[in-house]
Amino acid sequence: MHPMEWLNYHHLFYFWTVAREGSISRACAHLRLAQPTISGQIRSLENSLGEKLFHRVGRKLVLTEMGSVVFRYAEEIFSLGRDLVSTLRGRPTQRAARFHVGIADSIPKLIAYRFLEAALRLPTPVRIVCREDRLGRLAAELALHDLDLILSDAPLGSDVGVRAFSHPLGECGVSFFGTRRLAASHMRGFPKSLQGAPLLLPAEFTSLRRSLESWFERERIRPGVIGEFDDSALMKTFGQAGAGIFPAPSAIEGEVMAQYGVRVVGRVKAVRERFYAITLERRLKHPGVVAISEAARRQLL
Repeated sequence: MHPMEWLNYHHLFYFWTVAREGSISRACAHLRLAQPTISGQIRSLENSLGEKLFHRVGRKLVLTEMGSVVFRYAEEIFSLGRDLVSTLRGRPTQRAARFHVGIADSIPKLIAYRFLEAALRLPTPVRIVCREDRLGRLAAELALHDLDLILSDAPLGSDVGVRAFSHPLGECGVSFFGTRRLAASHMRGFPKSLQGAPLLLPAEFTSLRRSLESWFERERIRPGVIGEFDDSALMKTFGQAGAGIFPAPSAIEGEVMAQYGVRVVGRVKAVRERFYAITLERRLKHPGVVAISEAARRQLL
């Protein structure tokens, strides 16, 4: 039988302890074992897996990419072990399966919450682990199985080099928001009223920004752009303070108005915000991903 089919859980436990403690010396103190013993166990694990699990940066041990994958599995394995002991001793367990979700930083936080809320209502408890970053970086983590799902406002491009599938969740129009003062002075004559208006926009790399730029060109509108933001929540905070008018998906109008105390200046159906669930599976199987997909279609359509 291939050696990879047999895993020495003692070796894995020592590796897991070192990764959690951050150094071999602290792991030695925790386990009350000599340093050569633990170092030898980790080398044996690396040899059996055929991969380096740590690399040294100065005096610190840092997990390699494969080390991060092994650590994640070890977390699940030893968490299950603790639950098994608790069950056998008649103690209740509150174990929640981990659901690792990458959120593209261009996705509005309110939209992300609305999607993920469906996973929290699953019959089986779920612990959501969120990771926010640029789509390309998240795709690399998805390829390593560090993520179960990516939520994005754009499909994964072929240039990323990761074989994954972009499942459409739905789409909606775009609304413009502003404080009471800005809304009162720009509602009338919308969208021409945006000519020269103080505008806060998402960063240039986002699909919404590209769609808005095309729409401004078609409508021959030249707003006074006073801010560009990678973080949609920061853009809304500037808008809340009265710095300018900002766009957001029409699907979350109510939440935006309630949370930021702003009003709708106008709505644009011609500019569409589209949302995708990106997975390594052609067909959605993970219960959390299926729940998100079904909820998104109900809410956005």
